[in-house]
Amino acid sequence: MDTLLGLLTQNARLSDKELAVMAGMTELEVGKKIKEYEKNGVIAGYSAIINCDLADKDMVTALIEVKVTPKADRGFDDIAETITAYEEVEGVTLISGAYDLAVTVCGKSYKEIALFVAQRLSTIEGVLSTATHFYLKRYKEKGLFIAGERVDERSFIAP
Repeated sequence: MDTLLGLLTQNARLSDKELAVMAGMTELEVGKKIKEYEKNGVIAGYSAIINCDLADKDMVTALIEVKVTPKADRGFDDIAETITAYEEVEGVTLISGAYDLAVTVCGKSYKEIALFVAQRLSTIEGVLSTATHFYLKRYKEKGLFIAGERVDERSFIAP
């Protein structure tokens, strides 16, 4: 990943002027490069990372591993596209290992997510099995610490 993309990943709210100084580019080059990234789909969008505990928002997140039977002509794409259409789904990723897809789902309760898995996800043609893992506490998201302050271990002195 180039420097500009790395900076945007850490803080997409930096101005073109700030990005230019940090990336060793001109402000014009930064603006041009960002527009190019957006046009080519390298930058697919911008979002905020929300600490739900501090936002006082009761939200439950789960990672659901899904084992599927891929379709002859389309492989995993058809099932992945079907799953992405559900509003509760935050992300779908093809993975290696015992399962084929990792699906991130958000809901208002554990029960809501359990019903999503039982009534919607598991009933999709080609879905063979699922394993649901609920997030209990998030510590770091997209390179940012979100669960309290990070302890600076450099100040600890060992005898």
